Amino acid sequence: MAAEPGEAEITVVAQAAAVQTFGLTSSLRPIERPKAVEQQVFFGKKRKSRKGSVCGNADIKGEKVGRVPGKLNGCGVKDAVRVTSISGVRLSRGAVMTCDTAQALNQWVERGVKPTFRNRGPVVEMRVAAHYSCRTRNNRRGAKISEHGKGKAIDISSFTMKDGEEITVLQGWKRGSSRRLLQRTWKAACGPFGTVLGPKADRYHQDHFHLDTARHRGGPYCR
Repeated sequence: MAAEPGEAEITVVAQAAAVQTFGLTSSLRPIERPKAVEQQVFFGKKRKSRKGSVCGNADIKGEKVGRVPGKLNGCGVKDAVRVTSISGVRLSRGAVMTCDTAQALNQWVERGVKPTFRNRGPVVEMRVAAHYSCRTRNNRRGAKISEHGKGKAIDISSFTMKDGEEITVLQGWKRGSSRRLLQRTWKAACGPFGTVLGPKADRYHQDHFHLDTARHRGGPYCR
């Protein structure tokens, strides 16, 4: 009786068959492939580089900041990061925030911003109007601490396309095609973020989208 094939032999044959199936060779002879090639074949694309990433997400680029103390009671961030780009879309300046906020921003860009501007763009930059700032809401004396003061908020005032076109919230919200795109982008933020405010909210938000990760009992608050 012939001896049963060893585990190593079975593995080599299986690898050869898999490689043949994916069209890399027409031979059954096992060929050792570079790890990167194997990953590209079996997963359909190369793995994203984690170099310069934060929050355990390769799509979020930036640097760790750590603890940010606050000058006012209620301000400050325990484990802050400074984000410079999200899912390949750069920010006009590094924005300090929590990782939860960075993850929400990434979800919004991936599922809302990029698909919305696909035919007009692609989007290459978002202008940051505000990020971490130890202050009260709308800078009003006696008001509660803003989510900006907790690293849970970011304000976006415009989107720049690859060809250099810039669509601003202030002007674009008043125009036909740009208005529709901005409204879709605003709506897509409602869910990933707990609070979404735009030009329809009040006079403080005529020129930007305010996005924060505060959670409300009744669900996301979007105006």
